[in-house]
Amino acid sequence: MASRPVVSVIGLDGSTSAATNTLPAVFRTNIRPDVVRDVHTSMNKNNRQAYSVSKEAGHQTSAESWGTGRAVARIPRVAGGGTHRAGQAAFGNMCRSGRMFAPTKVWRKWHKKINQNQRRYATASALAASAIPALLMARGHTIDNVPEVPLVIANDIEGLAKTKAAVELMKKVGAYDDVEKCANSRKVRSGKGKLRNRRHVMKRGPLVVYKSDNGLTKAFRNIPGVELCNVERLNLLQLAPGGHVGRFIIWTEGAFSELDAIWGTFRSGSQKKSGYTLPKSIMSNPDITRIINSDEVQSQLKEAKEPARRLAHRKNPLANANVMLRMNPYVKQSKRHEMLTVEKRQKAKAEKKQTQRAKSADIKALGKKFIGTMVAE
Repeated sequence: MASRPVVSVIGLDGSTSAATNTLPAVFRTNIRPDVVRDVHTSMNKNNRQAYSVSKEAGHQTSAESWGTGRAVARIPRVAGGGTHRAGQAAFGNMCRSGRMFAPTKVWRKWHKKINQNQRRYATASALAASAIPALLMARGHTIDNVPEVPLVIANDIEGLAKTKAAVELMKKVGAYDDVEKCANSRKVRSGKGKLRNRRHVMKRGPLVVYKSDNGLTKAFRNIPGVELCNVERLNLLQLAPGGHVGRFIIWTEGAFSELDAIWGTFRSGSQKKSGYTLPKSIMSNPDITRIINSDEVQSQLKEAKEPARRLAHRKNPLANANVMLRMNPYVKQSKRHEMLTVEKRQKAKAEKKQTQRAKSADIKALGKKFIGTMVAE
């Protein structure tokens, strides 16, 4: 939101005059793109024209079902003979020349009701966004040569009656660059709309907001992309086209001065909207880190608690060698002594087995020799 104290007034010659205006309170409202988008979506549905198919469409034939027993579907069939049409299925949405599924009706719920306070909140947010150059540029407006945003022009502008004078004024205040951008963006619409009296599309340019029309509307109405609106009848569809905040607005001095009376201030309510006050922020300072770390808050807080010590998970020393080693350092030597004993026992056993095998081999050899001697005799 904008927070400048005063706004300069630009003369018809493009120079800054000595007169200044206090920035209206509505420009310090919270910018809520979500509220603007939702309200814009609902408001945009309120100018739709009802449409539907004909009530008789698809039923303009005498067709009856043949019933069961004839090995065909029970859907109604065209009566008669001697033509291809006779016997064809009719009426159903799956049939050729049949009606559509769920035929559209003109008594559909076309319009949307929107809470008045919500509409006003969205409009106030769109106005606040129009005072921030970054949002205007993000939306695509060309404001490089505009001396100040919001752009306020002296009340003499309301007396202009010729388009030539209006174009000359816009060139002097640097707003004509945006008009040229709109004129260059004109192209043929894609889709069926080009056949329905809306053949071309063009980007939106500046919005001129005035208080009194002394020829102003006739002077500006034929400039590409320029729209006009009375300050008493600000429209969200013009302030945030497409639901996107940041419309470039050219204010007349009278219209700009009237905003406080229409919308009120944060100290007093509106003079023209019964019982209405501008929406306020719940927090005046959104810097949460600075608030929490301030001496006033920290002095009231309790001391920080030490984190609770978590008990270590108990491990089974019989299954975990490291835990067993911590409990009994001698277990390493014990296991090594056991391993050496086992190795010694296995080695002695192997040597004994080998000695027995050698002895057995000697006995077998003696036996064979004895048998050989006996056979020889």
